[in-house]
Amino acid sequence: MVLVGVEVFAVAIAAGWALAGIFELGDTVGHVLMGLFSLLALYIMVQLWQRATSIEPIR
Repeated sequence: MVLVGVEVFAVAIAAGWALAGIFELGDTVGHVLMGLFSLLALYIMVQLWQRATSIEPIR
């Protein structure tokens, strides 16, 4: 779970940085995009955590 979490957040931050750089949106918009994509990554991680623990519960 830790490895997947780090990868999901890394992709979210890199995607925000890349989109802001490609379209020359500036630093502020880049940080906003990174934040929005990180929230999406957090949602994905919560869903993955719930599905993983429903199959194999933590004791």
